[in-house]
Amino acid sequence: MLNTTLKKRDLYLSRMIAFQDKEMIKVMTGIRRCGKSSLMKLMAEHLKETGVQDAQIIEMNFESMRFPDMDARVLYEYVKKRILPDKRMYLFFDEVQRVKGWENAVNSFRVDFNCDIYITGSNAYLFSSELSTYLSGRYVEIKVLPLSFREFLDFHGYVIIERKSPAGGMRKRITDAGGEVYDARELFDAYVRFGGMPMLADVGLEIDRVTAALDGVYSAAVMNDILERERRKGRKMITDPILLRKIILFLADNIGNNTSATSIGNTLMNEGLLENGSRRKKPATQTILSYIEALTEAYIFYGIKRFDIKGKEYLRTLGKYYIVDVGLRNYLLGYRGGDTGHILENIIYFELLRRRYDVAIGKIDNQEVDFIATRADEKKYIQVTETMMAPETRERELAPLRKIRDSYEKMVIALDCDMVQTEDGIKIVKAIDYLLESE
Repeated sequence: MLNTTLKKRDLYLSRMIAFQDKEMIKVMTGIRRCGKSSLMKLMAEHLKETGVQDAQIIEMNFESMRFPDMDARVLYEYVKKRILPDKRMYLFFDEVQRVKGWENAVNSFRVDFNCDIYITGSNAYLFSSELSTYLSGRYVEIKVLPLSFREFLDFHGYVIIERKSPAGGMRKRITDAGGEVYDARELFDAYVRFGGMPMLADVGLEIDRVTAALDGVYSAAVMNDILERERRKGRKMITDPILLRKIILFLADNIGNNTSATSIGNTLMNEGLLENGSRRKKPATQTILSYIEALTEAYIFYGIKRFDIKGKEYLRTLGKYYIVDVGLRNYLLGYRGGDTGHILENIIYFELLRRRYDVAIGKIDNQEVDFIATRADEKKYIQVTETMMAPETRERELAPLRKIRDSYEKMVIALDCDMVQTEDGIKIVKAIDYLLESE
């Protein structure tokens, strides 16, 4: 029977099921506490519901004291003793990067046994060159993110009801379990404030509890994953925790802004943010780059490159960074209101990633397109804005899209707009409607 405390996340579970019993190792990656362990449990329950015996499933969470100080050899022997002859085995390894030499063990399981392998990790160290050497072409990555707005509603007990509008098309109404109707904007504001970390459904949307929960996420991601990453790489690049926190706060405060390591160093220096007693020294650009790399490898921030639409090439100049969860940003900076445009941009960026788009910033002449989203033969040019109500704002958002001469879809996603419409072939859509779409 499925554990009733686990909420299904069909977006990811369906991808896991699609690769079930394929040769490729399934690797789930993402920031700590984003739901990877729950997905492993959901997949194991799915297997049992489809006739797989309990004894065919081996589940190991390496954050548990049940499996202390394992190395590759001990792990291999542990699993080998539990292999059933003439049976397909299903191996689940949670936070596997904590096992020294795990790549050797996992590769041996793949070669030696009739098995299907699922692993999770909270650090991109999982995809080191060593792993690529062992498992080249034999793994598929499933990138797990915090809850989308639609998932947030589901996890917190809200139901989306679709009905036909008298004017045609479909309308959505959001209710709680008792049938009381809620305003979608009010719920979206809660999502913007508290974010989408799954555990908040258990602690409730009360600010002190949310803050405590997000403090745990931050500590685990920064202290465990970043420091563990450096230890496993065998080098001491992250040596200044004060500088690391200053960079985290800078990036959190500048989501959606063009950013470089040089600009970060200059800002920290000019604003006196590097003072530590009598020391006030600008860090080297390479040091800042190393710290940013650590933050992206721990899936706290995601970097996005700029693409010259006319020149059809990626640019080396300023890119942007987005934080994996807006609730985590509010935990770091305090909830301040305002800055809605950049927060919405952050939310739409991760929604595009959930929908499996590759995303870049677009540059055309001296103007910018917020996102170029591509997958397979599909491409979209997207502007994101807080409002399309004022004429000057409409013109600013539409102008760069009008310059693009190809036939791919162009759209503006706005939090506030008077109506859904198309202008010069450019769709104008409401952000909340876009986020409530099913994949």
